[in-house]
Amino acid sequence: MQIHVSGKGVDIGESFRTHVETQLAEHIEKYIDRVTSVHVVASKEAHLLRVDITGNVGTHDGFVVRSRGEAGDIYAAFDESLEKTSKQLRRYKRKITNHHKLSHGGEPKPDTRRVKGVKYVLPPEAGEHDDDKSPGIVIAEKPTEIETLTVSEAVMKMDLQDLPALMFFNKAHGGLNVVYRRADGNISWVDPQESKVA
Repeated sequence: MQIHVSGKGVDIGESFRTHVETQLAEHIEKYIDRVTSVHVVASKEAHLLRVDITGNVGTHDGFVVRSRGEAGDIYAAFDESLEKTSKQLRRYKRKITNHHKLSHGGEPKPDTRRVKGVKYVLPPEAGEHDDDKSPGIVIAEKPTEIETLTVSEAVMKMDLQDLPALMFFNKAHGGLNVVYRRADGNISWVDPQESKVA
């Protein structure tokens, strides 16, 4: 596993770098051995120090672990971020273990349909246009896939990739669903009845 530690406007000392490398190796390898690279970036945000951890899980599913910690001390910020990473990897390992047991238990493999799509990033004022045909300026676009997942797999993927929302085909009935994180921290699940396949 390659570990890259850097700072944005923050001096990264050798003791912090050693602490990061030791803790990451201990925590990550406990849950999964396929993490190919981890990037740790320390930065200053107002009066707090912030540490972001991004890890490439190295699977064909494209799972990426992302977490952020903030504190007055760089070590505390890293420890908070690392705890979130550990929690995500724990969930991921549990899901992989459960999936492995099911797929080798003689049951048919679940639907793994994927549909290619395009993800667009629009500026905040995009909804202020009177013209329904054009959303305004497109800041960025990139290809994406809409996968067939269970609701719990969709929530796990949203958490692992630190996404605000995720669209997916519901494995139970094939309809398009969305999960998203609410401002209060809970997760909402949208399951339109008319999207269900008969």
